[in-house]
Amino acid sequence: MSRKEVTIGIDIGSTAVKAVAADEHGQVVARTRIPHRLVVPAADKLEHDARQAWRDGPLAALDRLGRPDARAVAVSAMVPSLTAVDDDGVPLTPGLLYGDSRGRVATPASGMGFMVGETAEFLRWTAGQAPDAAGYWPAAAVANYALGRQPVIDFATAFTTMPLFDGTAWNAKECADCGASPDRMPRVAAPGAAVGTVGDTDAVLATGAIDATCEQMVAGADRDGDVLVLCGTTLIVWVTIPEYRDVDGLWTIPHTAAGKCQIGGASNAGGLFLNWLDGLVAQADPTPADPARVPVWSPYIRGERTPYHDPQKRAALDGLTLAHDAASVRRAAFEASGFVVRHLIELGGAPASRIVATGGGTRVEPWMQAIADATGLPVEVSAVPEGAALGAAFLARMATGLESSLADAARWASTERTIEPSVAWRSAMEDRYGRFLELAGAG
Repeated sequence: MSRKEVTIGIDIGSTAVKAVAADEHGQVVARTRIPHRLVVPAADKLEHDARQAWRDGPLAALDRLGRPDARAVAVSAMVPSLTAVDDDGVPLTPGLLYGDSRGRVATPASGMGFMVGETAEFLRWTAGQAPDAAGYWPAAAVANYALGRQPVIDFATAFTTMPLFDGTAWNAKECADCGASPDRMPRVAAPGAAVGTVGDTDAVLATGAIDATCEQMVAGADRDGDVLVLCGTTLIVWVTIPEYRDVDGLWTIPHTAAGKCQIGGASNAGGLFLNWLDGLVAQADPTPADPARVPVWSPYIRGERTPYHDPQKRAALDGLTLAHDAASVRRAAFEASGFVVRHLIELGGAPASRIVATGGGTRVEPWMQAIADATGLPVEVSAVPEGAALGAAFLARMATGLESSLADAARWASTERTIEPSVAWRSAMEDRYGRFLELAGAG
């Protein structure tokens, strides 16, 4: 393989920028991680220092990879997000993130995996803070401008800004209603399109995609009944189904595999909840916990997204006694995340056969075991936890003509290990799942 066939994917996540350089087989030849803070100025707010996370982080990640031979670079990022920028593309305001109350809409309407109107409210607040800004950009546009002077996002990211984006272009009336104009919004291009060059190199700057889409491309969860679980700061669950299905509270989106869809959604019961718990209780190993002596967490420390779409939901620890220790409390937290996965699968109504897990959380063995135990399904853990960055690297290949189809990214899927459900935990967890549903108001 020629060194010149290496491409780079950069993923802007909630707590870090992850980047990989991958060869034509999807083998990671270099990787790096640049941490940044997830800022919570109040219980209902969630933001980044957009300059640190969206601009400086991707530049530092590219530098640390040390791959001047890379053919192309593409960026993936979470949605929605928004900041105001100056003439040099430098952020002027906080980077608002999914679920922040400044994006709350009076009458929520869910569609295609996002909350319609959330980005418009972000824009209204941001334009009010910086009315003379040169632009109002999501995270990917900030990163792409830093890398190649191109404030570009992909069509799917643009769709999540509806009604600001009407499917073909920025809607002048909707933008004006929020204090902006189409010329201050980012350029929109197809994922995998060549849109410029990176810095003073010959590397192509490619349009990336939403992080969950990039994860999906290289996960290999393409068969009916496959469940893709993205274990990041946000827990995302997608069940592969053969046709569109409308279920109240859930999202249904197109699969990257032709003719298929995915049903599920995003939950706050991922790393956001588990990392918060780490700061509260002793770092005890939950593995030796007694199956019969585990309390039940309702994990909604900042409300919940799918299926409740309720920012006012709050966490609770139920059934706590003197018999419980740090190990049992931590096991309960992992179980709560697993129960969320099970609940979303059951709500979707489609038979599930296996779980494919990806994301940084796959390194946490007790979390993966709890998901297997809660669902009764084997968990196949991806060999590359930086799935979003890997998917972006595949899109970078498309921009150079090395690939021609998104569907071909499935050949990059690889499994590191498989975790089977534990029979010893089945009965006790079944009882706790019932209590979990009662606490959530779903019982």
